[in-house]
Amino acid sequence: MTSPQYPFSRNLRVLAYQSLIATDPMHKCALVKQIEDHMQTQNFTLLPLDEIDHDAHLIPGRPQNPALVNPLLVKRRAMHTVEGRAIAIHALTHIEFNAINLALDAAWRFKGMPEAYYLDWLKVACEEAKHFLLLKNYLQELGFDYGSFPAHDSLWEMVDKTKGDLLARMALVPRTMEARGLDAVPQIRARFLQAKDTQMVTILDIILHDEIGHVEIGNRWFNYLCNERQCDPITSFSTLSIEYKAPQLKGPFNWNARKQAGFTDIELRLLEGN
Repeated sequence: MTSPQYPFSRNLRVLAYQSLIATDPMHKCALVKQIEDHMQTQNFTLLPLDEIDHDAHLIPGRPQNPALVNPLLVKRRAMHTVEGRAIAIHALTHIEFNAINLALDAAWRFKGMPEAYYLDWLKVACEEAKHFLLLKNYLQELGFDYGSFPAHDSLWEMVDKTKGDLLARMALVPRTMEARGLDAVPQIRARFLQAKDTQMVTILDIILHDEIGHVEIGNRWFNYLCNERQCDPITSFSTLSIEYKAPQLKGPFNWNARKQAGFTDIELRLLEGN
């Protein structure tokens, strides 16, 4: 199906939707780069949601490969082999591809938020695209590419489940699914360091630095919405986790990164009890 055409080439929410439905990863990243360029030059508008002609069946746009399988079927190999490292890198590449889409969806889908909300999530999309390209390019250096191995879709499944409620989206995607990445990166980094893959260690350091900011954005807008709806953040998060069957958070936790990302001392103490 051909993507619809829009006359608002500098409208960031239209560009976000166009980027979201783009199926070719490089085309998606090129559209996201247009968003970044418009943001840097301050040459943009933000069209209200109701004015965007959209097709839910096109969301999210993604290539034919990788094949999506049950998480238990995503294979692993020993890290001392090139293929083993490539499989691990491919899994991270797929996460970053989904992260581009989730940021674009957050910027496109939900109406009535302050302009800062949309600019925050468009900034996230730009950074996730850079992460994706770093990983994809490194995969190619190793003789593979994005799509060379199967992948799972757990992250997008939660994005899709929370499409009807922004509070749920902020609670369960950046604050839950992406925050799990903060916990996982140090362990993944240690495995690549042991394999003496310094290039991948450098890439992971860039990703962790940026992801702290992405989770902080999720925390900030979650608390904004709790204040707006006059609900308690702790109770709301617990209720939404149960309602949407979010994965139970288990350690080890990256306490320092979570604190930098805006989790409160009370929230960290509750995590410690898990």
